[in-house]
Amino acid sequence: MNRRDFIKLTSVAAVPLLFEGCAAVREGRAFPVEEATIPQLQEAMTGGRLTAVGLTKAYLERIAQIDKAGPKLNSVIELNPDALDIARQLDAERKAKGPRGPLHGIPVLLKDNIDTHDRMMTTAGSLALVGSIAPQDATVARKLREAGAVILGKTNLSEWANFRGDRSTSGWSGRGGQTRNPYVLDRNPSGSSSGSAVAVSANLCAFAIGTETDGSIVSPASHCGIVGLKPTLGLISRAGIIPIAHSQDTAGPMTRTVMDAAVVLGLLAGADTRDSATARSNPEDYTRYLEVNGLKGARIGVARKFFGRSAKATAVLNQAIDVMKSAGAEIIDPAELPTHGQFGAAEMQVLLYEFKDGLNRYLASLGPKAPVRNIDDVIAFNERNRERELAAFGQETMIRSRSMSIS
Repeated sequence: MNRRDFIKLTSVAAVPLLFEGCAAVREGRAFPVEEATIPQLQEAMTGGRLTAVGLTKAYLERIAQIDKAGPKLNSVIELNPDALDIARQLDAERKAKGPRGPLHGIPVLLKDNIDTHDRMMTTAGSLALVGSIAPQDATVARKLREAGAVILGKTNLSEWANFRGDRSTSGWSGRGGQTRNPYVLDRNPSGSSSGSAVAVSANLCAFAIGTETDGSIVSPASHCGIVGLKPTLGLISRAGIIPIAHSQDTAGPMTRTVMDAAVVLGLLAGADTRDSATARSNPEDYTRYLEVNGLKGARIGVARKFFGRSAKATAVLNQAIDVMKSAGAEIIDPAELPTHGQFGAAEMQVLLYEFKDGLNRYLASLGPKAPVRNIDDVIAFNERNRERELAAFGQETMIRSRSMSIS
């Protein structure tokens, strides 16, 4: 199934984005939510053809009809009970003062390892953190609010960002269950930013935020046919994000177009006193770097070593290579990677050391009401709740991390 076929199948579940109020109903105008970009949505709001409330209602309706019912994509783990009130406030502000910027009134979903200081929990998909309310917004969440975005809810993920057990299933968490690939419902959508990728692909939000240590944005983005960008470490603050490793973690935009990714990236970038890695980061308008002929002269390597598992997949990849070549890219085919496979064990060793320290620090920051205080508590909780947490796979990774110490 291609993207357009999927959109047609789900469009019967989409509701028209009518204006709120009788005047809007009388006019009978609607704005299609499917595949709408951030600039298109903003233009419709500026032109009076759309409101933040109408847009928020439409996404909530789509979530109800194809995420919780119908194909049951199961990408959204929690909805913000205040989303419509926030949208109303932003509509009133737009009318009185004009928009704050390109994200004013635009609904976003956040991966459930990103803190929000509101009525939603932050759990990394773990039942051990159910009931945990963050003492303050993650810097990413704060910046989105300041930009006028409507935080619509939280998305499911591979539990603990896929850093719990050796044989984990991407897109599964004890709290959220299994997220489904919108194109092939009996396949997982990769991870760990599974729900964010699926929600964007299925038009359940305008854009989403994921996090990545190693592949957790770009892999599910690829599986779900969207744009996923892992920024350079230190460009975007990690403060208030449940960590794996401070040497590799970052948040990043997950969108339907490159333009949308550039818009969001520019608004999230910048220095943050809560994350020293961002000391040299500055906000920037990345849309100015988008060029129609941007691939001209670019050297792109083709790692043929990883091809061959599927003839159909190889054919699609070869078509993509031809498209890049026709756009002016210099294709290096094959591109040899002689050191591939030499660093995996070393990387894992670093992650195991950093996870224990980072998780313990994060849990301590939640204060005395936190349901668990450290990695030992999490492991013990999982053992006590084996039927709900450990039935499908274990927690070997967490146990190895617990044993690590820096002397």
